[in-house]
Amino acid sequence: MPPFRKKKSGKSFPVKVCTLDAELEFNLQWRATGRELFDLVCRTIGLRETWYFGLQYEDSKGFISWLKLDKKVQDQSIQKDSESTMSFMFLGKFYPEEVAEELIQEVTQHLFFLQVKQAILSMDIYCPPEASVLLASYAVQAKFGDFDEDTYKPGMLASEDLLPQRVIDQYQMTLEMWEERIRVWYADHRGMSRDEAEMEYLKIAQDLDMYGVNYFPILNKKETDLYLGVTALGLNIYEKENRLQPRTTFTWSEIRHISFDDKKFIIKPVDKNSPNFVFFSQKVRMNKLILDLCIGNHDLFMRRRKPDSMELQQMKAAAKEEKQRRQVQRNRLAREKQLREEAERERANMEQRLLQYQEEIRLANEALRRSEESAELLAEKSRVAEEEAMLLSQKASEAEQEITRIRLSAMRTEEEKVTLERKTREAELLTARLVEESERRAAEANKLKDELLRARAAEKQAKEKLLDFLSR
Repeated sequence: MPPFRKKKSGKSFPVKVCTLDAELEFNLQWRATGRELFDLVCRTIGLRETWYFGLQYEDSKGFISWLKLDKKVQDQSIQKDSESTMSFMFLGKFYPEEVAEELIQEVTQHLFFLQVKQAILSMDIYCPPEASVLLASYAVQAKFGDFDEDTYKPGMLASEDLLPQRVIDQYQMTLEMWEERIRVWYADHRGMSRDEAEMEYLKIAQDLDMYGVNYFPILNKKETDLYLGVTALGLNIYEKENRLQPRTTFTWSEIRHISFDDKKFIIKPVDKNSPNFVFFSQKVRMNKLILDLCIGNHDLFMRRRKPDSMELQQMKAAAKEEKQRRQVQRNRLAREKQLREEAERERANMEQRLLQYQEEIRLANEALRRSEESAELLAEKSRVAEEEAMLLSQKASEAEQEITRIRLSAMRTEEEKVTLERKTREAELLTARLVEESERRAAEANKLKDELLRARAAEKQAKEKLLDFLSR
């Protein structure tokens, strides 16, 4: 709940003050001045660079005005709502010449960032398409922090107000295409803090032609419609159809005196030989507002060109120390994040190596199993071959015995002799075949034995490799 100012004795009235990111409510004493309200707002939001800001309101006639700090709030014609509450907008009234050098506090920088961003999106400040995309990427960085490819999803930025409608309408591009262009720049801003992103935004925005210019419609002596632009550097005169490039410029150092009489406004140059520039505004109250802005901008212009006051030096020193402290903290957090990411990568690598080792063990066990099966099969084949060789040897022996028996009975008869010779030849052929088969079987048995020995050697080698791997 926003803080309320404690009531003192006497009548009070409610006040609502809106910044671009907060809404504050106060109860003011009836005789409170604009300065008291302004200081109360600044204390509440922790703002010390007060000279840039003011309280803007809509008066009872519907005109936009700035609260006069030296007058009582009740004495100024401020419109009230149905609950008799006065409403104000806390806004930047005067702009810095160089944001990076002049803005000290982060709250000051943040308020200007929000105000300039709103002016660009509402097209009060013209911004080219390329710069609009770049500024949008800094705005996204300031709001969401670093781009994360794992959590980012297409369409994530679709609900964000990032580009002026004029830029969107200018090209035949879908919102998805614009988002992709912003995303590319956004990804490049990794490691940039919110205040750094906002400062980069302002550094680009301050180079836009309409940045920091308060425009007022005026007429010259020939009743030609023109625009007067009040800026931090001086006064610009613009053609009615071109508010980007001024036709005439008066820097504050070139202006000797500014005054108005009713609707007539007079600018007197320092060079007395130069003619005065005279123009006419639509209303006297507009001339009062122009003069108020001229005085404020001129004072800041002159103050910037003088040595910093002690208060400003202390503020800059404190801001520098705070930035250094935050930088150290950011570096520490970045280092912790880096170490955490390295630890997670190392853990992932170890898990990957563990899976690889497990796979190698599985393959080694599989190879060992196949080697054992091959050895068993070869052993069985060798046993069968040995049995067949023994059987063939037995048959060969029996054949030799039969030959001997036949030879012993060869003398019986000639016919028996012929028959015996024939049988002998057949027996010899059979014997030769059996001997040959026996030798072949014996050779095969020897070959199987050799294969068995090699298989057992491979089995032994596989077991040794597995044991060596497991002992790592």
